[in-house]
Amino acid sequence: MSAPTTTAGAEPMTHRRTLEALSGLLLVLFVALLSSTVVSTALPKIIGTLNGSQTQYTWVVTATLLTATATTPIWGKLADLFSKKLLIQLAIVVFLLGSVVAGFSQSAGQLIAARAFQGIGVGGLQALVQVAIAAMIPPRERGRYNGYLGGVMALATVGGPLLGGLIVDTSWLGWRWCFFVGVPVAIIALVLLQATLKLPVVRRENVKIDYLGSALIAAGVSLLLIWISFVDSSFAWISWQSGVMVAGSIILLALAMVVEKRAAEPVVPLEIIRERTTALAILGSLAVGMAMFGGSVFLGQYFQIGRGYTPTEAGLLTIPMMGGVLISSIVAGRLITKSGRMKPYIVFGSIVLVIGFALLGFIDHETSLYLIGAAMFLVGIGVGMTMQNLVLAVQNTVSLKDIGAASSSVAFFRSLGGTIGVSVLGAVLARRVTDQITHDLSAAGVPTSGMGETSNLNVTALPDAIQNIVRAAYGDATGHIFLISAVIAVVGVIAALALKPVTLRTSIDLPESVKSAAVAADAVDGAPPFDEVNLDDGRERAATGR
Repeated sequence: MSAPTTTAGAEPMTHRRTLEALSGLLLVLFVALLSSTVVSTALPKIIGTLNGSQTQYTWVVTATLLTATATTPIWGKLADLFSKKLLIQLAIVVFLLGSVVAGFSQSAGQLIAARAFQGIGVGGLQALVQVAIAAMIPPRERGRYNGYLGGVMALATVGGPLLGGLIVDTSWLGWRWCFFVGVPVAIIALVLLQATLKLPVVRRENVKIDYLGSALIAAGVSLLLIWISFVDSSFAWISWQSGVMVAGSIILLALAMVVEKRAAEPVVPLEIIRERTTALAILGSLAVGMAMFGGSVFLGQYFQIGRGYTPTEAGLLTIPMMGGVLISSIVAGRLITKSGRMKPYIVFGSIVLVIGFALLGFIDHETSLYLIGAAMFLVGIGVGMTMQNLVLAVQNTVSLKDIGAASSSVAFFRSLGGTIGVSVLGAVLARRVTDQITHDLSAAGVPTSGMGETSNLNVTALPDAIQNIVRAAYGDATGHIFLISAVIAVVGVIAALALKPVTLRTSIDLPESVKSAAVAADAVDGAPPFDEVNLDDGRERAATGR
């Protein structure tokens, strides 16, 4: 058994006590992941039933990612100031309310609004679970426990699509239970957290939350995504609407940077994200988020609309990707804990991710399922070896008091990447599908008005001849967005290669001598700040990082 872990101000935690404390956190993580995966295969039928458009399909996912992105750094900053346990429980309550409202939605617009509110809770959960784990377990041991995180991720990502498919395929349940199903699980998580999670409470006087900075970031990103979603369909690339939206987004984000630089308690601390390891991990997370979220969210749509499978069958067909996540996260986590080194696994995973997406880039509506399954398995391996370990790389470089801001910064940019990825790839897919359907209908001598008011996503309500055209259009267009995902993922490879090799520390917090040396270095003009710690043979050193 490994040595007991310790938290600042708390008695040592044995492996058993750590697992008990992790139980509620892992269940919380499962609930947050389930909220996205359970609708991944059900969403085509949900939007089809609500007679929504491809743009609304994209925004059901984007709305959650957007609000999660905007609120993640706020939750992380609050975790450095208040009770982490209480904040996690509050995030669960917000998530619960959003789930219930989403389940009662009567239109695609109402569903998008409910999912946006739900994303506030998701933002808290995805940041605070990482923060709580970092407050309990040293970075060196954390690689071992990342295997448990990977198992939960795989269970949610495998079980979610299957569960969502079964729900919508079961007549006496219906799609609304895709949102209701997480409610009892979240309630159980609340009870478990109350009983098992014991963390020291950090309280500081004169707390200042940078609401202005977070509002400017959210507004800037939102305006940019709205432009991406509607450009070239509602208005031209070169038009006054494009000019206003792009210029407005740039101005808002520039103002956000000014506010963050001057804020007493910035929501995205610039001094932390400028550190080399943090900056590279953020860049890698941005690329991984864009590729993973942007690509995987459309797999369920491809199998159902492009290939004609039921939601349950679509869930089963995504198992290879989730199996890759499970295997790689557990194996890599164990090896990282054993060696204390993470860079080789991050580099390898980012390369495999590019290869997987590149293979998916050649699929169409007739591609062999064996080839698709192999490509998805590679994508899963890449995600499992990079996502959690990029967060771990950042957590290893900062003090315990900054762990919330650092962890949430990585989660923020990963969600931002996912939000942009889903919006951009969704817009590309919608445009290509519309053009292809229009072309094929004209070639077949069928007027485009022949579809009436029926949504493209409600395929079963269309005449057989038009069904075939719609399925072929979706199946052939999906490959193009995976090629774009592969190109984006190359940025993650570059960031991984640029990471400095470092051995993970074995303490919860940075040693006092190292922190003092870092402070002294910062006090000297031109001196490099503390970035990395190597405790492999008992030596402590401060390394350049800016």
